[in-house]
Amino acid sequence: MLRFLCCCFSSENSANERQPLLHPAPSDLNEAGSARQTQPAHRDVQTVKRIGRLVMRRLCVPELDQRFSDMAETFNEQHEHYEAMVRHIRNLRQIYGCNHNDSVALTECVGRVRDEHEARYRVSLKIKGYEFSLNVVPVGKSEEEPLPPHLQLAQDEVKGISESAKATISKGTTLQELIGWLLRSKDKMAEKVKGAAATYQEQGRLNENLEENLKEVRRAKEFSLGYRQQAGEVITEAAQIAGAFL
Repeated sequence: MLRFLCCCFSSENSANERQPLLHPAPSDLNEAGSARQTQPAHRDVQTVKRIGRLVMRRLCVPELDQRFSDMAETFNEQHEHYEAMVRHIRNLRQIYGCNHNDSVALTECVGRVRDEHEARYRVSLKIKGYEFSLNVVPVGKSEEEPLPPHLQLAQDEVKGISESAKATISKGTTLQELIGWLLRSKDKMAEKVKGAAATYQEQGRLNENLEENLKEVRRAKEFSLGYRQQAGEVITEAAQIAGAFL
């Protein structure tokens, strides 16, 4: 949890506050575009624009600083879960050489896993609620015999996809509630910030901080909805695959 100190800031601190609030991770630098652009309608991993960790400016109102902190922390957690989901899908794709169009779709990958091992294993996708897994049943072999390395890796990656997708949706639900409160309470927050300022100059700085925080909240909302949508599509596709294998 981020902690805040309420005090008058030096010019150095004020300059630091004007640094970008969204710091992209090194892996995102080549892929991230303007966060204000519209989310892509298709599920292309390479063109999905992502932002890094969210950092909020201080308002010197403990209650508000805490609320913005909670929102930022929840967004950062959802962002990490989403990135993990994409990473596990990429790993699965690389293991079996599928989805060369960089789609996050699972159907081709699961099909390739099943086809490659059909002589020795019955491979299917099982789903229960929001959780799914790669089910492997030996054909005429002992279940205690270790799985082939690639097949074991595939099971692990599918498990990672499932856990990350579920967590992305869960965090998204919580995040939208936090974001909704902040956006609805703009005027009330402005009054509290005004009362916390000791000088006119400080009031101007805190008002600017509030506006910048709300701007980042709106950006986070857009990205969060995109993350949640893609995670939902992954789970929906897993359910379709599981149904096809019944």
